[in-house]
Amino acid sequence: MSKKLLILGGTGFLGYYSTLEALKRGYEVGSISLDDVNLEGWYPKEVNVRFTDLFETSEDDLVEMMKGYDYMIYSVGPDDRETPEAPAYDFFHRRLVDECGKCFRAAERAGIKKSVCFNSYFAYFDRRYPEVKFAEKHPYIRCRVEQAKLLNEQKKNMEVVILEFPYIFGQMPERMPIWRGVFLDRYVNGHKLIFFPKGSTSMIAVEHIGEAALGAVEYGKDGERYPIGDENQSFDFMLNTMTETLLGRPRKIIHPGKAACAMGGNMIYKRERKKGLEPGLNFKLVMKEIMSGDMCCIEPEVMDRVNEELHIGRGGLKEAIVATMHRCYKDGEFK
Repeated sequence: MSKKLLILGGTGFLGYYSTLEALKRGYEVGSISLDDVNLEGWYPKEVNVRFTDLFETSEDDLVEMMKGYDYMIYSVGPDDRETPEAPAYDFFHRRLVDECGKCFRAAERAGIKKSVCFNSYFAYFDRRYPEVKFAEKHPYIRCRVEQAKLLNEQKKNMEVVILEFPYIFGQMPERMPIWRGVFLDRYVNGHKLIFFPKGSTSMIAVEHIGEAALGAVEYGKDGERYPIGDENQSFDFMLNTMTETLLGRPRKIIHPGKAACAMGGNMIYKRERKKGLEPGLNFKLVMKEIMSGDMCCIEPEVMDRVNEELHIGRGGLKEAIVATMHRCYKDGEFK
């Protein structure tokens, strides 16, 4: 049986771990990625890496680059922590819907039999809690929902599997975890007290993302959208692990009420809008409706079912958070 796998974004964080898992399972792996990092000395030499900006490459050119592969993993696109110029919907729609759709059309034209798309667990919660209307309130979530819808509607002969990812921890060579710039430096580093909602969320170590990706290739059902997670943990657990790793002791956490959290989120949102930027998530509503409770927790029975079906391993979350912190800060950088 032919086992030729193409990973779009294979030199990125999630793509790298998907690459490692694919090589472990005996796949012949190719990657199409941005030429934005030095691969010398750490990236697997057996991977056929070609460089291009997928968002600027024509569908016809992509077809030629994709010929000869049996499977594809799409590990490309901004996540909800990126804050673009307003309007946010236009930014996320182009990158998550239009350009992703182009790549999947090219894959099918090139003869690829099955493709996997990395999506967000927010799309799962939009289905789980329709009364909250997540997609209507948040441009990023709307585009993730539209991404999955387009890929399943436009396909003809190629199988498509969607993976919906939660908070992910881990580290890789050459790249700084996004956690530092968009979270730690804003809300934790240099703050004697941490003001944060008293809620919980699903989390996972990045090694299991690679297992999920290859599990989707090997066991995923056509048209399915799989919410991926390993543990449901409180934000306190996350923050305490972070600060204990960096300081040797936890930092005091203050939990404002929902109204105060919403007010703080609204201040952040307005500050970004004054700069001409617009977050993909409305921070006011995120703080009030999502992060102050357990709405971002995938049900344990759902995680168990999905992990069993896709043959995803469990464990290692705390160790992954510790590794992330050590990669984010050198000695003395975190105050």
